[in-house]
Amino acid sequence: MERVTIDIVSDVVCPWCYLGKAQLELAVAEVQDEIGVDINWRPYRLNPDHPPEGVDDHAHLAQKLGGKEAVERAHETLKARGAEVGIAFDFDAIKIGPNTLDAHRLLHWALVEGREIQDKIATGLFKANFEQGRNVGDHAVLLDIAEQSGLDRKVIENLLKSDADTDSVLSEIDAAQKMGVSGVPFFILDGQYAVSGAQPAEVFANALRDIARMKTDARKGMN
Repeated sequence: MERVTIDIVSDVVCPWCYLGKAQLELAVAEVQDEIGVDINWRPYRLNPDHPPEGVDDHAHLAQKLGGKEAVERAHETLKARGAEVGIAFDFDAIKIGPNTLDAHRLLHWALVEGREIQDKIATGLFKANFEQGRNVGDHAVLLDIAEQSGLDRKVIENLLKSDADTDSVLSEIDAAQKMGVSGVPFFILDGQYAVSGAQPAEVFANALRDIARMKTDARKGMN
């Protein structure tokens, strides 16, 4: 069985990233008997200028998208898409548009413990923000998610109080932007193939099969 590594460049306050995650999971389930898939979550910040305490999310989106009606139209589209893949978006519950740097630091530390833990953290962050309206820039919320995902609450608390790995996260974001990533979600497959946006599950499944086939053919060619 071939293995394919997927690096997902995303931000935890990006609804299309949450949709993309769900679509990818459907694709991985479809090919699980053919291909092994390893997933790494990579940082990106849609709103790097948000202060640590966050901003009024509704006002921010209205300004960004061109008014309240435009926001409502976008949210209706996302709710419909979310319902198809089991995501219960609750945009009315989101009051704070957070600064996500600390959330990305948490994801960074989670990967040290393993991909499974990191994926649990990513799921917890998306769900907290989009389905529960919790502020994922708040350390108390991050600590709850960390603990529920199997990390040591006290260790993470001490790390969050410091500036540990801030430079690492920011340099990763910088590297992604220099590579040409200007929007998320952005999926990098085996370090050399890219899929941009929340594509349907079949697009991901086909891409995984194509890459696995190329790897098998390349291996045969070496023999």
